[in-house]
Amino acid sequence: MSFGSEATPGRVNEDFVVAGPRWAVVLDGATAPPGIDSGCAHDPGWLVRRLGGFLGGRLAVEGGEPLADLLAEGIKAVGEMHPACDLGNPDSPSATVAMVRVLDGLVEWLVLADSPVVVDDGGLVVVRDDRVDRLPSYTLEAVRAARNNEGGFWVAGTRPEAAYEALTGALPVERVRRVGVFSDGAARLVERFGLLGWDGLLDLLDRGGPGEVIRRTREVERATDPGGRGKRFDDATAVLLRF
Repeated sequence: MSFGSEATPGRVNEDFVVAGPRWAVVLDGATAPPGIDSGCAHDPGWLVRRLGGFLGGRLAVEGGEPLADLLAEGIKAVGEMHPACDLGNPDSPSATVAMVRVLDGLVEWLVLADSPVVVDDGGLVVVRDDRVDRLPSYTLEAVRAARNNEGGFWVAGTRPEAAYEALTGALPVERVRRVGVFSDGAARLVERFGLLGWDGLLDLLDRGGPGEVIRRTREVERATDPGGRGKRFDDATAVLLRF
């Protein structure tokens, strides 16, 4: 296994990765737009470090609980760490989650929001939660109303039940050659710039390692004028598991 993570140039990294010999977790904190009152004294970096630490500790002991149950427990546990904050605020800090675990002969995965998992089983299984891409409106009010609500999109924030909206699956370990886990910032060569397919991104990760995926992404980001279309740079995290 190998992994790497790099902040947006000049910023603090709001991605977080934690991994063991047979599991990996990638979280990507959602940066709130300027002027938004989250009702919370903590930022997304605080959230991802604590949620990642909880999940890593539980995965390390190989208790075998379903991944969705672990995530729900983690969201609840982190909420209990800051009870004085307004946990009912829909703009509370939140994060995407991607988890992969090898246990009892299976490669299991969980994806909540837009941090994809790519599984090479001789073909390609791309696990990507695209609900945030299908909202009818992206005004601040519309996104607030859609976040962690039916018909909208789901993230790890203050509602443990969001864990059960994640995409989950498993394959026998003998069928799997390799798995890539990405924050959306490390998937930009596919999703934003269209320079690679998912197979090409996984090959780049395998041949060059996570650092090369991030280097290539930064190279393209620097050469590309976003023209008002989203962020020029993003935090980027990539993990490779080989079998």
